[in-house]
Amino acid sequence: MAQVAEWTVFAVCAVAAVAAGAAVFRVDSMARATFALLASFVFTAVPVLLLGLAYLGVLIVLMMTMEMLVMAVFMIMFMMNPAGLAPMAMVHNTKGALAVSGGVFCALAAGILLVPWPREPAPPPPADPALQLGHAIMGEHMLVMMAAGLVLFATMVSGVVLATNRGRYDRYGDDLRGGPDDPIRGGVGR
Repeated sequence: MAQVAEWTVFAVCAVAAVAAGAAVFRVDSMARATFALLASFVFTAVPVLLLGLAYLGVLIVLMMTMEMLVMAVFMIMFMMNPAGLAPMAMVHNTKGALAVSGGVFCALAAGILLVPWPREPAPPPPADPALQLGHAIMGEHMLVMMAAGLVLFATMVSGVVLATNRGRYDRYGDDLRGGPDDPIRGGVGR
């Protein structure tokens, strides 16, 4: 009975992941496409959790959630349309994209059918797959990964600082007294 429930959850998540992935190209705004992609990744993480790889499943959810949220925040800040919600074409060069994606699909399908797959049985699973995965991903590269994280964070903060030509309180002057010196009349507090 439990196996039937797992297969049902897997089937529902597989269909939902494909539907959310297709929605990325069907919706008409970048913000909606971002959250559709996030939903697709979350639905993809559930089968990983069903396989007993809790660390990897949670890692997929956390990484993809943060990545999509950062992308949405940057879209809202830097897009010319309000919050990335204005209608726009989400697919460009449809004929070229269709040709490339069809060629890649055919190459992958041919690889699946033509590769000589091993005939011997799979080795037994490791005692702690999360520990082995952690060692394989990080291992001796932990310091490099931590430094890369700090550099990426500093890059995001620097991008935001450089993109704004004035700070929040610059319009009030150095002593922060008096009304704001807004370039357009009708600012806050008037």
